[in-house]
Amino acid sequence: MAVKPIPEGYHTFTPYFVVEGATDFIDFLKKAFGGNEVYRFPAPGGKIGHAEVRVGDSVLMLADTNPEYPPTRIGSYLYVTDVDATYKKALTAGGQSRREPANQFYGDRVATVADRWGNTWSIGTHVEDVPPEEMERRMKAQKK
Repeated sequence: MAVKPIPEGYHTFTPYFVVEGATDFIDFLKKAFGGNEVYRFPAPGGKIGHAEVRVGDSVLMLADTNPEYPPTRIGSYLYVTDVDATYKKALTAGGQSRREPANQFYGDRVATVADRWGNTWSIGTHVEDVPPEEMERRMKAQKK
């Protein structure tokens, strides 16, 4: 049987976070977004060499910083069932509000939270299918 080039349960694009304090970052992912730790591999000094956390149907990979890999900052868009509830959980988990939940011209209700590692999380719930022409019209009207 041939091995799949993309393992089962993974997607073509998988974010990889390098953070100072990976254990705390995993806790944030669990509390804020309902993440489930898949596994972690230790590194010297009690650090995490590699870990994976499943959030929804996606896997996030991460590790503690080391001399070869300094901290990264990533902006992510996370679709959830209830943006308002997830936004509140993210704030309770230590996130800082960048934008409160609001309906957007493109059909998503979106909030934005920053974590203490410098990552930005746009949290969205799709509430309306909006054709491209209508999106453009709404965007222009919004700028007036």
